[in-house]
Amino acid sequence: MLSRVADSIYWLNRYVERAENVARFIDVNLNLLLDSPTGVIQQWEPLVLTTGDLPLFKERYSEVTAENAIQFLTFDRQYPNSIISCLFAARENARSIREVISSEMWEQVNSFYFMVQEAAKSNFLSNLSEFFAEVKMASHLFSGVMDGTMTHNEGWHFGEIGRLLERADKTARILDVKYFILLPSVKDVGTTLDELQWMALLKSASAYEMYRKQGVHRIDPTAVAEFLILNREFPRSIQFCILQTERSLHEITGTPLGSWRNPVERTLGRLRSELEYLTIEEIVQIGLHEFLDKIQSQINDVGDKIFNTFFAVSH
Repeated sequence: MLSRVADSIYWLNRYVERAENVARFIDVNLNLLLDSPTGVIQQWEPLVLTTGDLPLFKERYSEVTAENAIQFLTFDRQYPNSIISCLFAARENARSIREVISSEMWEQVNSFYFMVQEAAKSNFLSNLSEFFAEVKMASHLFSGVMDGTMTHNEGWHFGEIGRLLERADKTARILDVKYFILLPSVKDVGTTLDELQWMALLKSASAYEMYRKQGVHRIDPTAVAEFLILNREFPRSIQFCILQTERSLHEITGTPLGSWRNPVERTLGRLRSELEYLTIEEIVQIGLHEFLDKIQSQINDVGDKIFNTFFAVSH
C-alpha cells in the first residue's frame, strides 16, 4: 500500500476519534458540574491542561471560563485539536483517498463535519449535552460504516491502529485528570463528591454500565482504574486498545504475534507485555499519575515509530 494512502487512513481515523474524545472530556465536566454540591468551584483549567495546550489557550483567551474553554476545545479553528479542526483534518484526509475508502465513509465524515460547522454558527451554550452526544454518535457511525463497507485489508488495519492508539491515549488522559488534578485535597477522598467524580469519569468513557455489570456494587477508585486500564474486553480500556492495535499491526506486516521484525512491533510488543503482567496494586504503588504519564509517552513513541516505519518517504 502507498505510504500516502496508509498515512491518510490512519490520520482520518485518529482525527475522528480525537473529536469524539474531546466531546467526552467536556461532557464529563458538564455532568460533574450538574451533580456537584453547591459551592464547588468549576474545574475548567484541568480540562485544558490535560490536552497539553494550556499555554496556547492562555495566548488566545484572557481567562479560563466555561465559555472560553468550551469555545477553545470545540469550535476554535485556530486550535488544531478542537473538534471542528479535527473534523476538518479528517475530511481533508478522506477527500485525498476517496478512491480507496467507501462512498459511505466519505458521506459520513462529510456530514459529521457539516453538523459541527452548523453548531458553531448557533448559540452553542444551549443544548451542549445534546450536541456532544451527537458528536459521539457520529463518530460511532463512522466507525461502524468503515467496519461494514470497507474491505478489511491493510488500509482498514491502518485505520484501526489510528483509532485505537488515539483512544488509549485519551483514556489515559481522562483518568489522569480525575486522579491527579481534580482532587488535589486528601480530605475529599471517599466523599460523595469523590464518588460523583468517579461516576462521571466512567460515564465519559461509556463505561459506567459495563463496570456495574461486572457485579461491582460500589464505585471503588482502584476498581475503576483497573477497569479502564487493564480490562481485556472493554473496548475503551487501555489494554484492550493496545491488544487490538498489535493484532492489526501484525496483519499489516505478516509477522506472527509475539515476533518482532521492526521498531514498531518491538515498541508495541513491549508495551502490551508490560500491561499484561501488571496488576492494579503495582500500578498504585508506582503512582497512578506517573504510570499514566509513562503510558502516554509510550503511545506517542509507538506513533512516532509508525510514522518512521510506514509513512516517512525518503527523498
